[in-house]
Amino acid sequence: MAREVAKSENHTSPKPSPSPSPLRFSKFFQSNMRILVTGGAGFIGSHLVDKLMENEKNEVIVADNYFTGSKDNLKKWIGHPRFELIRHDVTEPLLVEVDQIYHLACPASPIFYKYNPVKTIKTNVIGTLNMLGLAKRVGARILLTSTSEVYGDPLVHPQDESYWGNVNPIGVRSCYDEGKRVAETLMFDYHRQHGIEIRVARIFNTYGPRMNIDDGRVVSNFIAQAIRDEPLTVQAPGTQTRSFCYVSDMVDGLIRLMDGDHTGPINIGNPGHDAAPFQ
Repeated sequence: MAREVAKSENHTSPKPSPSPSPLRFSKFFQSNMRILVTGGAGFIGSHLVDKLMENEKNEVIVADNYFTGSKDNLKKWIGHPRFELIRHDVTEPLLVEVDQIYHLACPASPIFYKYNPVKTIKTNVIGTLNMLGLAKRVGARILLTSTSEVYGDPLVHPQDESYWGNVNPIGVRSCYDEGKRVAETLMFDYHRQHGIEIRVARIFNTYGPRMNIDDGRVVSNFIAQAIRDEPLTVQAPGTQTRSFCYVSDMVDGLIRLMDGDHTGPINIGNPGHDAAPFQ
């Protein structure tokens, strides 16, 4: 599903975008596209890196603190001349010269963000501020991976991008849900005030290779229960719906959003999620 918010005020930019590197407009030398992926050692991030590296005109820099990511997810690229891996926490400033920023850094599993909720909301707020500051300085386009959790416990099904949600700002999940909502606010404020080129994707349930089997979400739980020969545990049939998206489709959606003309927010998930209740 990919329905964009119709409200024009979300897309107006009173200031022109900051200029990127002069090499981007060189007549005689075409430099490679330099792309930063925060959280690039994680599940979705590493698949995004794989896809970006397929383009020989891309140079990819990954920044990750390995709280939930792993170097093993990127081992095929370590040592490649167009690839660079930095151990870095986005709550600290990062000074690099890039043309695009995919800002994925944040624990996305309840197991991890409930373990360290303060770190989670700092990553969402301070980390996003730092990446927006970097985008402003170097004239980069920045994409934020937000989440369907910004809709909270929705009273509307399915949720389109104009729905403001039904949220709880003080619950145990709020470090993630509210953190992403603030991150979206920061993205649009920088867009309106400073002319930063932004893209916002709201990700639904993603699955595929390199998932953490202990991340506490439904697909990995089912796989783990099957491997352990345990009975599958689920709520009553028809009481829940889920929008599942295979990771390669998710990556394709993120790249199309980054390279397109729409700021978003855009939902990226399975358009038939409410037609087939999760059972």
